[in-house]
Amino acid sequence: MLGIQIDRGGDAVPPPPDALIRFEQVAKTYSTRDGAGVSALSGIDLSVTAGSVLGVIGRSGAGKSSLIRLINGLERPSAGRVRVGDAEVSSLDERALRRMRRGIGMIFQHFNLLSSRTAFGNIALPLEIEGRGKAAIRARVEELLALTGLEEQRDRYPAELSGGQKQRVGIARALATGPSVLLSDEATSALDPQTTRSILALLRRINRELGLTIVLITHEMSVIRAVADRVAVLEAGRIVEQGDVFEVFTRPQAEMTRTLLAGEMGLTLPAALRAGIETRPIAGGRAVLRIAFRGPHANDPIVARLARETGIEANILSGTVDEIAGQPFGSLTVGLPAGPDVVGRARAFLDAHGLVSDLLGYLPAHSVEARRVA
Repeated sequence: MLGIQIDRGGDAVPPPPDALIRFEQVAKTYSTRDGAGVSALSGIDLSVTAGSVLGVIGRSGAGKSSLIRLINGLERPSAGRVRVGDAEVSSLDERALRRMRRGIGMIFQHFNLLSSRTAFGNIALPLEIEGRGKAAIRARVEELLALTGLEEQRDRYPAELSGGQKQRVGIARALATGPSVLLSDEATSALDPQTTRSILALLRRINRELGLTIVLITHEMSVIRAVADRVAVLEAGRIVEQGDVFEVFTRPQAEMTRTLLAGEMGLTLPAALRAGIETRPIAGGRAVLRIAFRGPHANDPIVARLARETGIEANILSGTVDEIAGQPFGSLTVGLPAGPDVVGRARAFLDAHGLVSDLLGYLPAHSVEARRVA
């Protein structure tokens, strides 16, 4: 699978031997009128193994677009090296860059289709530029129309297509020349949730059936969850966390990762409870503990066992059970008696059973309105 070779703390290690894309201490600074410059990326060490899917996530301004544009040479690093295959991208002249880009497809948020061309014509354009014959172009376009489910839309113009159909045309066009790498720049941001799911399923199918390496940037953890093998989290131009999707989603280390995951993983408390949480214990109140259930522990009756084996009773405040990268994951928020000895014993019990817990704060007794579990 994907081999991003940076540990959870961000220290670089040598890339794997099958790395197709490599960033080596890459920095990107943009010039400003006052000459001070603006840093978009700093200290990026990243490797992507052939045939894998990497999701790069971060808020606006984190450096995502700069990172993806360095791969196809639309931007050049201010320091460090970007390698695709055996080529160092920043050392290539324009002719060599054009040749390299034939092996890299790209899809965009706003589709970038030619309004004067049909779906067939938009997909055919890269092949025409390459100088392929009409018969070869027709055969390749028909193949791609079938792959992307657009046979019935082949003769329609962009104005006659839905957003999802336009993006499918964009994907087919990006695949026309048979690239080994596909770059996705917020390709689902302009789509509704149902259409987004269908496009992500198509990208995953392309990855599996064609062995295509995909690098996608997004600001939505749901996109990473649906399609990526591994994830890199960007904040202020630096990678603050990376790893296997299941590991990062279920054991986030960086505060930015936790923030991005809060809504996606059901980690946010109901508003009424969240508003009442205090940082210090409240007389007669309850400590609020969040428990993460991973893999085989996801369906364990741990709250009942906690009560039975330690005598500590818990109120369930909120909870979810879901699936991440094919493995079950659950999050349960409970209220416990607020004494430090009680909280310490409860967390020790959970730790002994392989469960991760976080103390979120304290609530007054009247705020705890969940069912008591014996």
